[in-house]
Amino acid sequence: MEKETPRELILKTLKEKSSMKQDVYANTLNAFLVLKKTAKEVTYELSKAVHKIDKRVEIEFKEKGEFEFELRVAGYLLIFAMHTNIFEFDKNHQIWKNSYIKEDHSRTFCGMINIYNFLNDSFKYNRVNDLGYVIGRIFINKENHYFVEGKRQLGFLYNDFVHSVIDEDAIKAVLESTILYCLNFDLYTPPFD
Repeated sequence: MEKETPRELILKTLKEKSSMKQDVYANTLNAFLVLKKTAKEVTYELSKAVHKIDKRVEIEFKEKGEFEFELRVAGYLLIFAMHTNIFEFDKNHQIWKNSYIKEDHSRTFCGMINIYNFLNDSFKYNRVNDLGYVIGRIFINKENHYFVEGKRQLGFLYNDFVHSVIDEDAIKAVLESTILYCLNFDLYTPPFD
């Protein structure tokens, strides 16, 4: 058997890896666009309903570019940002332990959508020293399987990578869980010292 030339190896890698990463990117972008559309719809519905209860409570959607949008929910600001690169998981990550990955290692390559939680007033009053938190990361692979690494319910409701396929219903569920999480995120008085 003849040894492959460097050029053949380059072309083989481009065919196998780079093309697959393009598929992952396309899946992630599609999911992000659906997430953005769903966020607009949920914002409209919630805003209309909450204004009947209390006009002071604001819920607002704001587009921040192709790969980012904001949801202002009461006193919180959720930022959703799609990373434009594709990532593979560290060999120590739990994902490597399931049969779905063992069957095809390329399934570990995922696109990522980060979810951040800030206080709305931090941005409104330009308080640059206020902290924000990453509360979730949505990972999507070449087969549209997904899972969420996240705080509380975000981390355990959406972690069945083997069986979960991203679709509009899944996206809406993750979005609503994210909103509920931030609404239940209460501030603690900082230590006096």
